[in-house]
Amino acid sequence: MASSKRRVVITGCGAFTPIGNDAAAVWDSLRAGKCGIATIRAFDPTGLPSRIAGQVNDFTANKYFDRKNEVEKAVGKSLKMMARTIQLGLVASKLAMADANLQRGQFDPTRYGVVFGSCMISIDVDDVVPPSLAASNGAAGPVNLKAWGDKLETVEPTWMLKYLPNMAACHTSILHDLQGPSNSITSDDAASLLALGEALRVIRRGSADGFVVGASESKLSVLSLARHNLFLPLSRRNDQPEKACRPFDADRDGMVLGEGGTVMLVEERETAMKRGAQIVAEVCGFGAAFDGKRDGSGLARAVRAALAEAGIGPVDLDHVNAHAYGVPKWDAWEAKGLRLALGDAANQVPVFAAKGYIGNLGAAGGLTELYFSLLASRHRELPPTLNCERPDPECPIRVHNNGMRPVEKQYMLKVNYTDLGQCAAAVLRTRE
Repeated sequence: MASSKRRVVITGCGAFTPIGNDAAAVWDSLRAGKCGIATIRAFDPTGLPSRIAGQVNDFTANKYFDRKNEVEKAVGKSLKMMARTIQLGLVASKLAMADANLQRGQFDPTRYGVVFGSCMISIDVDDVVPPSLAASNGAAGPVNLKAWGDKLETVEPTWMLKYLPNMAACHTSILHDLQGPSNSITSDDAASLLALGEALRVIRRGSADGFVVGASESKLSVLSLARHNLFLPLSRRNDQPEKACRPFDADRDGMVLGEGGTVMLVEERETAMKRGAQIVAEVCGFGAAFDGKRDGSGLARAVRAALAEAGIGPVDLDHVNAHAYGVPKWDAWEAKGLRLALGDAANQVPVFAAKGYIGNLGAAGGLTELYFSLLASRHRELPPTLNCERPDPECPIRVHNNGMRPVEKQYMLKVNYTDLGQCAAAVLRTRE
């Protein structure tokens, strides 16, 4: 039965990030101010205006699957039909379930669902090289459609399944036997926080007891990077990759792309308590809005809605975990929205931005950045915003950019948005 009193908590987290693939490694990197952005290694980036990115190291999906387990063996065989983006999300779901100490068969599968934040997945060049070469005769000029059609037989018939944005949720539901609500939210860089908001709503109204909530994305392919170099405001600090992404800094010159995958197990609190789960945080409030004017008004509405639902005011926040692309106009827009929402408290509430450490992980960014705040709350220390050396006066907020700061209050706010104006905000309580 639906009830407004149903409380929603996070009980497990798993993440692959450019600064580490487990909680200890990520936290060590945050405390040391270690940046995961470097010259692209996935392919030769020579010729691209922006040749740097946040890259996940030491990720091989196969090693995470137990071949003696029939379910894992079957899913493992399907890895070759998953793009790197999907593999990152699927394996992160394994880490999250293990962290939550919950296994397949230990819960009612009809009461647990899955919702993933996703975006467009760029295809691997090797999948389309033969027909492309045939259609162009290896040179610039008109496309020969007959040659293209003749060569299509060289393309794997099921190749499209590698790149569909709903496949991360699909494979995750199969692996963990999640028979409850299933969805994929394709709202670009706001997708994973919107996914968390959907899980909150569905659990609160009693339609599920738990959700595997996640997101993953890898922008590190030749086609993806070529396209993004044409259409996105990317940083050109190729000679200083660790200094390139500069959230809210007066000298910022653009975003840096990256890859990663983060998944969280979200459960109804009483259900989690009955099985003896350790509670990481409670999701107390959520809001979403559209900022069509890009003036901060929509972001402010989303933040106010999240605060109101949580029943708190701006002064109750320990910190804000910002989106902060490192793009001049966009950072200013976000900061003005936070100022509108927080009012005078914007002078006191510290703002932390994570992209200086990892770059923009696209759909995976929101949950990954939130994960950093959850680690900070666990360790009672908030790391500084990396590379914000000279806060921009056009960003009227208090950026935390100097050393480790004690985490003193129980609430924090996470915000995300897209360049088109979709905004999301969530309030979490990290201790009773």
